[in-house]
Amino acid sequence: MRAKWTARMNYLIFAAMVLLLAACGSQQQEAAATNTAASAEVSAAPASAEPASSSAATEPDADKYKGVVVHLEGSQVGPMIIGKEKGWFAEELGKYGATVEFQTLASASQYNEALAAGRLDIVRTGYIGTITAQAADIAFKSLAEGSSGAPDAILVPQASGIQSIKDLKGKTIAVAKGSSSWGLLQHALKKEGISPDDVKLVNLQPADAQAAYQGGQVDAWVIFEPYRSQETSSGSSRIVAESSTIGLFTPGYVISRTEFADQYPELVEAFLKAYQKSIDWQKANLDEAVALNAKIKNVSEDTIRASMANPSSEPTNLPISEEATKFQQETADLMFELGEIKTKVDVSKVIDNTFITKTLADIKADTNK
Repeated sequence: MRAKWTARMNYLIFAAMVLLLAACGSQQQEAAATNTAASAEVSAAPASAEPASSSAATEPDADKYKGVVVHLEGSQVGPMIIGKEKGWFAEELGKYGATVEFQTLASASQYNEALAAGRLDIVRTGYIGTITAQAADIAFKSLAEGSSGAPDAILVPQASGIQSIKDLKGKTIAVAKGSSSWGLLQHALKKEGISPDDVKLVNLQPADAQAAYQGGQVDAWVIFEPYRSQETSSGSSRIVAESSTIGLFTPGYVISRTEFADQYPELVEAFLKAYQKSIDWQKANLDEAVALNAKIKNVSEDTIRASMANPSSEPTNLPISEEATKFQQETADLMFELGEIKTKVDVSKVIDNTFITKTLADIKADTNK
């Protein structure tokens, strides 16, 4: 009896195993069939459904901005002249079908007028110019630090009795109002406790100021490069004060009209790429850069070399730093205190580092290819 019961149990166990294996086989076949069908669907998908390659995504569209004219100021010593004369601004912007028109403007006040009128799209300007533009409600973005400082100085004739900032009290001073030179003078006067009312400021653009200064019609001249080096290298003038001697960090900026930057972001990045190329070339080819700039500005090579050797003239193309923003805000607050701007501004509101950050990353990626 026990033998029969054992045989029956073995038979049931065996039958159950057969049924289980059959079920598993059926599930595997169904899964295989499903995977095969899915693979067939993927293979049958159109090519447009596949992700584009990174190289295809970043390749410039030569017709995207065809007919767009980018307006630049091209007379500033250094990267702007170099990029213009070497054709790098035209080349980079041309990759998107845009063309370039250059103009010659004298100082930040003229830059701001042109920006407000839509006649200037991107410009390298001084720190005072960005503050006055913001206070005037001109819509722009600060894209990058365009220089490590402002190469301005307070000049007096070699034989002048003016020996220090304090000696400027009661004197007549030529300066382009709204320029970085004007900012230097305001900071210098404040440091020595001199009211702006205690000096006579004559608002003159550089060429007119130079004539008045050399003609003895003013006692001092606050000016940037290359005029500064032109006067000092000849031995006719000496420096009473500059940014470094009074402890100022006075960077320059690359700015763009907001409407232009929002509408043509690739063109902004193309400009910054050409600007960086011009900086790199200047550093690697200083003698040629000096000769090129001297020819365009019609001044001596010694003057241009001295200008480029000035640490405050060193061109940069970097994200705007906290240090720069801090000084910028201090200057804006001073200008409001003096009544030079009628609106208290928050300088951080116009800063946009996204363009320069992306541009530098793209340059690095291209270099590493």
